[in-house]
Amino acid sequence: MATQQPATRPANPRFSSGPCAKPPTWSLNALQDAPLGRSHRAAVGKDKLKAAIEGTREVLGIPADYKIGIVPASDTGAMEMAMWSLLGERPVQMVAWESFGAGWVSDVVKQLKIEASEHVADYGHIVDMATLDYDQDVVFTWNGTTSGVRVANGDVIPANRDGLTICDATSAAFAQDLPWDKLDVTTFSWQKVMGGEAAHGMIVLSPRAVARLESYTPAWPMPKIFRMTKGGKLIDGIFTGATINTPSMLCVEDYLFALNWAKSLGGLDALRMRADANAQAIWNFCATRSWIDNLAVDAATRSNTSVCLKFTDDRIEDGAAFAKAIAKRLEAEGVALDVGAYRDAPAGLRIWCGATVETSDIEAMLPWLDWAFQAEIAA
Repeated sequence: MATQQPATRPANPRFSSGPCAKPPTWSLNALQDAPLGRSHRAAVGKDKLKAAIEGTREVLGIPADYKIGIVPASDTGAMEMAMWSLLGERPVQMVAWESFGAGWVSDVVKQLKIEASEHVADYGHIVDMATLDYDQDVVFTWNGTTSGVRVANGDVIPANRDGLTICDATSAAFAQDLPWDKLDVTTFSWQKVMGGEAAHGMIVLSPRAVARLESYTPAWPMPKIFRMTKGGKLIDGIFTGATINTPSMLCVEDYLFALNWAKSLGGLDALRMRADANAQAIWNFCATRSWIDNLAVDAATRSNTSVCLKFTDDRIEDGAAFAKAIAKRLEAEGVALDVGAYRDAPAGLRIWCGATVETSDIEAMLPWLDWAFQAEIAA
């Protein structure tokens, strides 16, 4: 007998992990003040870019003596800029528990060929951060976007470390507490928790990171879009709105809208609470079903943004095919778009729970997940 379809559908079925859902109050009218057809180096462009930088500082609570820059190529560009510019001065500890972290390991070991030790955990698990040598540089991902596993806190990172901590925080920023005193370089993009447009990254530098930039010159050639110093001094304009290359002022306007939306809610605490509520709705759902579970094995490290799920029913013979079929059913019904697991991750689903997603939409979607599972099992 066919399983009855739920009566309610999500108002917004967009649960992609990037680019993510726009803020709930967003419309095209939000972009009407964008200085289109104007130079980003004109006063109006510089003012908008500086507003984006200082708005980021305000919402995230970034210390006044940290530098914030808008850089090319999303979080990937920001991370590559950090690694190519800062690493090589001393050995490095490379940490990974999902595909993007593994990519940073590959870049350092195979491309930069730096002396490195690798610390890797399987999907669903996390590296014990207390075992690392923080007198070396440490490169890690705060929140595993493709595994749904995050660092619980920064307590084990010593304040008196000699090395730099370089953190990819792209799916953590604006939804999780980042301990700025424990992070020397932090990167993220606009397209995750803030629902911004793609291709723009952000890099946050501590005074210790700036000191490294001004005292160390890498042995390899440095592409123009990675250069943050000139004549041994930081190019300060990068961190006040004079970007290295041409940004999209349309995307900047979009990001400014998202920042103002965040402030109207109450800032970082409100954003985090929204993500927590979204994730908790899914965790509660999984706790009352025997056929689905969180990919993260330790509840203390479960992500509140990129919630990754695995199917555990013994009747499933081909996990990858089954998961794809579930995602296809949900998309065909228009109730959950882009919820398949990342291509390199274990078979399952990945449901974005960042702050731009409404909890009511998560709650309306979950009965459809029940329906899709039962329908696929019976197929």
